[in-house]
Amino acid sequence: MNKTILITGASSGFGRATALRFAGEGWKVIATGRRRERLEQLAGEVGTGQLLPLVLDVRERQQVERTLGALPEGFSTVDVLLNNAGLALGLEPAQRADLDDWEQMVDTNIKGLLYCTRAILPGMVARGAGHVVNMGSVAGDYPYPGGNAYGATKAFVKQFSLNLRSDLAGTGVRVTNIEPGLAESEFSVVRFKGDQEKAGAVYQGTEPLRPEDIAEMVFWCTSLPAHVNINRLEVMATCQSFAPFAIHRNSAE
Repeated sequence: MNKTILITGASSGFGRATALRFAGEGWKVIATGRRRERLEQLAGEVGTGQLLPLVLDVRERQQVERTLGALPEGFSTVDVLLNNAGLALGLEPAQRADLDDWEQMVDTNIKGLLYCTRAILPGMVARGAGHVVNMGSVAGDYPYPGGNAYGATKAFVKQFSLNLRSDLAGTGVRVTNIEPGLAESEFSVVRFKGDQEKAGAVYQGTEPLRPEDIAEMVFWCTSLPAHVNINRLEVMATCQSFAPFAIHRNSAE
C-alpha cells in the first residue's frame, strides 16, 4: 500500500476516525486542522512517518494554497481528498441568527472546501486518478427549524459534488458526497459553543451514528474498483427518520 489521503478537520470526530481507519490499512495520512496539539497526538498514535500533521485553517485561501502546494516528498501525491472540515453554529431562526455565525459557516463549509479542492484537483487530473470525498449532511436535503445557513451550505456541497462529477467525466477522478444524519461527535458542542448540557441533550435516549461509522463509509467508497463511483451516500441512525410537514395553526379564538 503506497496511497495517501488528505483529511481536513482531522483533529476530532469524523476526520480523526477516518485518519485512524486509513492508517490502519497502511495508507499515508495528511491530517490537517487548527489544533496543533490534537494533530500531534494523532501523529503519535499513528507514527510520524505514516501521518503528516499540518496546522491549517481552510478558511485562509493563501494559507491553503501555500501549504497544500508545498507538500513534502512522500506525501505530495494525494490519492484521496476528504473535505471534512465544517461546522454548524446556533439554532436560532433566520430573523434572529448571528451574521457572524452565518459567515463562519460559509467560510468553512463552502469556501474552505473550494480552496482545498482547487489546490489538490489538478494533480489528480494530471495523473488520471484520484477521489474527492466531500462531507455533506442530510441538512442539505431536508430543512429543519434553525438549520437555515448550515443546511444551505450543505446543499451547496451536494450540488458542487454533482457538478464536479460533470466536470471530471473522462478524467478518472471520482467524487462522492457523504451525507450523515444524527451523529455524535464534537459537532453539537461546537454548535452550542461549548454548552455540554445542550449538546448532550441532542443525543439523549438515542443511538446515533459514530465517527467510526462514517470513517468506514469513506473507506468503502474509496476502496471500490476504479470503475465504480458512489455519487451520494445518505445515511441516518436507525433511530432517526423523517418528520411530518410542519403546519402552523391559529390558536382558537
